[in-house]
Amino acid sequence: MYAANKASDKTIMKTRTFIAVTTLAGALLVPAIGAPCAQTTSATTQAGHASKTILETAAAAGSFKTLAAALHAAGLTEALSGHGPFTVFAPTDEAFAKLPEGTVESLLKPENKAKLQAILKYHVVSGKVGALAAISAKSAATLQGGSVHVTVDDGKVKINESTVIKPDIQASNGIIHVIDSVLLPAS
Repeated sequence: MYAANKASDKTIMKTRTFIAVTTLAGALLVPAIGAPCAQTTSATTQAGHASKTILETAAAAGSFKTLAAALHAAGLTEALSGHGPFTVFAPTDEAFAKLPEGTVESLLKPENKAKLQAILKYHVVSGKVGALAAISAKSAATLQGGSVHVTVDDGKVKINESTVIKPDIQASNGIIHVIDSVLLPAS
């Protein structure tokens, strides 16, 4: 009887784990209704592969004009148009608007190019890391050299203090996770 209860407990535990993982996966893979960039999609070929690069996908969404301007000012557009693969934690225009007044304008100045590059590279991870893999890893080394921390708080995936509002947007050279605030590396 003890062995039967022990086996039953294992089955219950496996079932609960499966339900928790599938619930979390569903929450991550279903886009947030009404999110600022809910219309963000990647163009795919008939074979189901993304045909646009990370930059082309972001530009088509219309919610990343500030990010595009920053990448251009930092001289990083060509790098992110390359083969990759890259994982980009992409702040929306609204995320940049949360920064103190004058911050974006200051960062876009040529004399602040190195600082801007560091901030933008802090949003990029080498390789294609989906949301579930990022959660499992709990942290990721960025191209800037620092690490971002990945947590789940109240059912929401967080990159440091930023919330992922749309995960796993496929691009031909990587993947985009849309975030609601700009990530700032430690000084």
